[in-house]
Amino acid sequence: MNFPEVREKARLLPTEPGVYLFLDDAGKIIYVGKAKSLRDRVASYFGKDVRGKTAVLVRHIADLRTIVVPSEFEALLLENTLIKEHQPRYNILLRDDKSYPLIRIRNEHFPRVEGMRNPVEDGSEYYGPFASGLGMNTMLRLVHGLYKLRTCNYDLSPANIAKGKFKRCLEYHIGNCKAPCEGLRSEEEYNADMAEVRQLVKGRMSGLMRGMKAQMLHHAEALEFEEAEELRVKMERLERYHAKSVVVNMDIGDVDVFGIAGDTAVLCVNYLRVVEGAVVHGITIELKRRLEESEQDLLQLAIAELRQRYRSTAPEAVVPFEPGIEVPGLTFTVPQRGDRRKLLEMCERNARFHFLEKQKQERLTDPQAATDRLLEQMKQDLHLAELPRHIECFDNSNTQGTDPVSACVVFKDGKPSRKDYRHFNIRTVEGPDDFVSMEEALERRYSRLLTQGDPLPQLVVVDGGKGQLHAAVNVFDRLGLRGRVALVGIAKRLEELYFPDDPVPLHIDKRSSTLRTIQLMRDEAHRFGITHHRARRGKRIVRTALEDIPGIGPETAKKLLVRFGSMKGIAEAPYEEVVREVGEKKAALVRAGEETRD
Repeated sequence: MNFPEVREKARLLPTEPGVYLFLDDAGKIIYVGKAKSLRDRVASYFGKDVRGKTAVLVRHIADLRTIVVPSEFEALLLENTLIKEHQPRYNILLRDDKSYPLIRIRNEHFPRVEGMRNPVEDGSEYYGPFASGLGMNTMLRLVHGLYKLRTCNYDLSPANIAKGKFKRCLEYHIGNCKAPCEGLRSEEEYNADMAEVRQLVKGRMSGLMRGMKAQMLHHAEALEFEEAEELRVKMERLERYHAKSVVVNMDIGDVDVFGIAGDTAVLCVNYLRVVEGAVVHGITIELKRRLEESEQDLLQLAIAELRQRYRSTAPEAVVPFEPGIEVPGLTFTVPQRGDRRKLLEMCERNARFHFLEKQKQERLTDPQAATDRLLEQMKQDLHLAELPRHIECFDNSNTQGTDPVSACVVFKDGKPSRKDYRHFNIRTVEGPDDFVSMEEALERRYSRLLTQGDPLPQLVVVDGGKGQLHAAVNVFDRLGLRGRVALVGIAKRLEELYFPDDPVPLHIDKRSSTLRTIQLMRDEAHRFGITHHRARRGKRIVRTALEDIPGIGPETAKKLLVRFGSMKGIAEAPYEEVVREVGEKKAALVRAGEETRD
């Protein structure tokens, strides 16, 4: 099927919700998407405004298929399933390269409770996943400490027990098991304990403890003090475990919390499962953008994936913004204050920490890959013709027009190259004129590079808005650099990026690594420039103080400053050293001038 046929097929699609699949020439699925209206969504791929990575996808579409479903949420669930099954080239990549620990209750007589990572379809019940093996093992220790459950792998069918095939083991003798293998414990009694275990691993503590308290009082009234004491000990242990949990507010009940952090390439989504006001599970997944997916698209996918994975039935989800989808039986809350807001902030901190840790690990394990990813992101965000491996940033500094300087900082492969930093003492400007100062610094910098045949940067950033950028454009026009070197200005107030001949600024995502790198360069240029400016101003002030002494001229003042560094150094130096430096007559004048100032 050729491109016009695919486009015509898209126009004939139904307007119901569903999932669409794009296929290439080989019949391989290259993209899976969901839509509230299949016709409107699929037709948007074949419009005139398609560009970037989406345009690349469209060029590879040879056929399309659709699956109609009753609702948009069912379309989201089906999309998530198909993405995991087919791993299409252009879809969001769920980066979840580890198996999470689970608690399994086996499907057998006298079920065993154990930890594992890779579930199998054997009819067993699975609870979790837990964020770490430590959390799972803590829960298992609690379960086996409270209930005398078996750990052996015997087939404890009623027939085998009746035949007396098994003998009680050491676990019975040390008090960890009640020997159901020899019929010393009934299956009904064992299953009653298992019902409580299920509530425990689900995090349903309050109902479990209420039931235990009622049983304890019943045993006490019946003068069954040993049984009552056993239940009291169990309750104390449960209370200690519950106290270690992150309890927010019991009135919150059951909620799912989703927090996000990341950049324009990767989004980390942290999920906290809150049961009866306490955080019982937490996990972070990574979603890697393949096309220009919005944060709303990514959040929708994360909600479907995580609620499905945790089998969550919570009636409320706390989110940073409306995900733009209706989920049956689920209400979305975007909190502004209160306990839910605190939960969301904790969730977002977890996501941000995970994202920063991933970046740190990538820089340590594969620094070149991290650098290439950053430069590729900058190339895309700034619409550059090549990777900006060499970037230079300029900033001006002066005090009410005095001692004007301009600083140039150089970044190579996304990192500061301090040996290439340069500063310029502005010579042609009187008074505060940032535009002319910028022109002089750029003219001197790039005239020299062109004369010496040194390599030019791929990108030049000037600190300031349209005025500074216009000054830079004038220099580039005179030197013939327009079209050879990309040029951009960054305005401080809204962190807007301006390009030559484009009156509309570019707003980049605040979390983008591109904007963070440009901000880092701007701040580094400001630091480098103001440090030089202060040093220059300090020397001028000291030199002026020396030159105010009758008989001491600029050359003598310069010689003294070079030798002693400051007025304080001159005053504290032995008189003989000052004499050796400038002669006895001028040394006497300097000392007299110092005494006059004092």
